Amino acid sequence: MTVPTGEQIETGAEATAPATALQPVRPQRRTLLGYLFMPAFLALVLLVLYLYVNSQDLDSIERRALDFGDLLDSIWRHVQITVVTTVFVILIAVPLGILLTRSFAGGIRPPVLAISNIGVAVPTIAVLALMAVAWGFLGFTAAVVALVAYTVLPVLRNTMVGLQQVDENILEAGRGMGISKLGVLTRIELPLAVPIILAGVRTALVINVGAATLATYIAAGGLGDVIVAGLSTNRITVQIAGGVLTAVLALLVDYIAGIAEDVLRPKGL
Repeated sequence: MTVPTGEQIETGAEATAPATALQPVRPQRRTLLGYLFMPAFLALVLLVLYLYVNSQDLDSIERRALDFGDLLDSIWRHVQITVVTTVFVILIAVPLGILLTRSFAGGIRPPVLAISNIGVAVPTIAVLALMAVAWGFLGFTAAVVALVAYTVLPVLRNTMVGLQQVDENILEAGRGMGISKLGVLTRIELPLAVPIILAGVRTALVINVGAATLATYIAAGGLGDVIVAGLSTNRITVQIAGGVLTAVLALLVDYIAGIAEDVLRPKGL
């Protein structure tokens, strides 16, 4: 299945979607070995991190920053921010992407796409600072709002491109069989667009894991607390622990999202 290039997507003076979509990274289903490799690799990384930390002569500040219970709380908070943000991104971007691919939405398509691009262009830390300074908006909710604005574009872009790459002949055949417009959308267009949409969701998840570390600056918690604690006290071991845990979480989220792609991809694609 071929995804249109930027020239095919953009016609005349009016752009119908961003230039390209993020492609599914696994066009074929993985083997059992492929499924087992990543968990084994991440377990090894965590074991090496554990051995490294325990080999260090930690002072009281480092022991407090690397307390196991506090680390679990930070990881759980990070996961909450990431999952909630991604759920809202899906709830906003997928319906909006469907709407913008309908023929009647030509007039609102350019401004909506421009706004979504602004969310990516502005650094996450700037959005967080705006909420904290201008609106006095702090905590979990502020982090979710900022990250939604930052990661909505990949899912919106892939939803639009995924729907637009469906062969018009297939749609005409469905209409010729008496299927309603809604039926064509739900039974033909969306199933065929699923792999590309899921690729966008997967990208948004990984972006959220990294960007969520900045949520510490507005008192939202997460692994950013560990990293900043190491930076502010100049404790290299704490910095390494926070950075490695964030990287492991990002890889784990990407791995789980990859499994979801394999499971949800329609058979035959």
